[in-house]
Amino acid sequence: MSINSYREDEQTAQVSKLHTLLRLFSYLLSYKKEVIFVLLIMAFCVAVSLINPLLIEAAIDNYISVGDLKGLTRLILFALVINLLMIGGIKLRMYIMAKVCNSILVNIRQELYSHIQTLDLQFFDSRPTGKILARIIGDINSLKEVLNNFVTTLLPDFTTVVAVAVIMFLKNPALAAASLCSLPLMLVSIWFIQVYSHKKWQDFRKKSSNLNAFIHEDMSGMRIIQSFHAEDETSDTFDELLNAHRHSFIKAVRVNDAMGSSIDFSWGIGITALYFVGIRILGLGNVSVGTFVAFGNYIGMFWNPIMNLSNFYTQLITNIAAAERIFEILDTEAQISDSEDVIAIPPIRGCVNFDHVGFSYDDHTKVLNDVSFTIKPGETIALVGPTGAGKSTIVNLISRFYDVQEGTILIDGYDVKKVSIESLRSQMGIMTQDNFLFTGTIRDNIRYGKLTATDEEIIKAAKAVHAHDFICKLSDGYDTVLSERGGGLSVGQKQLLAFARTMVSNPNILILDEATSSIDTQTELLVQDGIEALLKGRTSFVIAHRLSTIQKADRIFVIDQGGIIEEGTAPELIAKKGAYYRLHTAQLMTASSD
Repeated sequence: MSINSYREDEQTAQVSKLHTLLRLFSYLLSYKKEVIFVLLIMAFCVAVSLINPLLIEAAIDNYISVGDLKGLTRLILFALVINLLMIGGIKLRMYIMAKVCNSILVNIRQELYSHIQTLDLQFFDSRPTGKILARIIGDINSLKEVLNNFVTTLLPDFTTVVAVAVIMFLKNPALAAASLCSLPLMLVSIWFIQVYSHKKWQDFRKKSSNLNAFIHEDMSGMRIIQSFHAEDETSDTFDELLNAHRHSFIKAVRVNDAMGSSIDFSWGIGITALYFVGIRILGLGNVSVGTFVAFGNYIGMFWNPIMNLSNFYTQLITNIAAAERIFEILDTEAQISDSEDVIAIPPIRGCVNFDHVGFSYDDHTKVLNDVSFTIKPGETIALVGPTGAGKSTIVNLISRFYDVQEGTILIDGYDVKKVSIESLRSQMGIMTQDNFLFTGTIRDNIRYGKLTATDEEIIKAAKAVHAHDFICKLSDGYDTVLSERGGGLSVGQKQLLAFARTMVSNPNILILDEATSSIDTQTELLVQDGIEALLKGRTSFVIAHRLSTIQKADRIFVIDQGGIIEEGTAPELIAKKGAYYRLHTAQLMTASSD
């Protein structure tokens, strides 16, 4: 297993950081009342914090210096009241914003999940499941603090910085200029740092996604890993990915640390300049003690928000890549979707027509080339041929999991591109050799084929495919809870449940893609009656390598070289002694040797 298999291969949407941020913060518009209320609270808190140094200055110069104890007491009580109100406001602000941000994250996650469900199979085929999970869970979670701090940090702290600067210049321009003389140095430093920071955090996000994808695939394929004694190899790959993840994080953090250091350095220069100008240039007689103390507090009030803003900026740089990755998926348009003028297809009778159909997965190699055929309602068509010949492609096109590049596919005379996907697929039953079972009860898994199915319908479907007996032998029968992917059941039992799920859906067109490949011969004989009942009265497409399962098919298509090279019933094709005859003879020889 090569580490190169987990290199980031996704194209991040080329949009500006500003556009991404505006789009992210636009989610706050749905909570205008709450945000406005929080901003009013923050305005009050900022006002109190700006008044506090003035109250200290007044206490020192107007009351303590002259011994006015009553005036000082009144001032202290006033300061105590407004600061207690400020503390209460901060607590209330935290509660409201936590609630708003959690609601926004839920909305984004629902929007992302709903959008992903509309995307076609090509999207999922081109991306590891782990990377998609990283978007839905990790990337969205990382946006919480960004949204929260935008309201509670960016706006109030920016207001504080501006207000402090204005107050300082109004009180004493010389001291204000001295205190803020290092501001240009800090701005230049931040500009240089942010140029590199975004790239570093973007790389970290990619490494996180690669690691998450590997872990998900590794856990899903643990049986194969242990079967081939590949634990050491996968551990080596994991170590490489983990080291790459760690090194990318260290590089990103080092860049961000430089921002805090530059602010601390600028802060120190400002304090030094304040006291140098105040004492050596203006002279102690021209600046009161209260003013010195007030300016000292104001410098802290100026640089503390700057530090907060730099931390917010760091957070922004850290998580903007996550926002870009989320919006990249939200902006991905489904290649298979309903057009504006689609109609709902009426109840399907089952006439299927391929009219000069051509299809390629990569726009280079044609899997199907000028394929034409007509299927009558109720016919059972078997598709056989070598792996990769296009058998599954044909049924995927009928179900419209992919769209043809050439020609037309008609069902009962309706172009499948011009009918709604929901109305088409709701009348089709599809079974593959790797049928997925969900975590939940057996009853719920069978009912998944028809969510309104009654218990009687579920049991009837299970009996039809001979699944009822083994279900009843389980500890809780139909209420037995299955773990992920049906853990605890044999492969054949999982297949029987998938048959029951398809049976209960009562589809008008049935597709069996290697549906009996995982069932042993004895079980297959039991299921044949159920399959025949399932096939009866509906158009069916059966893909099978085991030719014994398709002897009763109305027609057999031998697929190869991009099309149908032979067509007929089993006896007719054997009599031709062509491709089907060779497949049939090879399987008979294999069976006899066994």
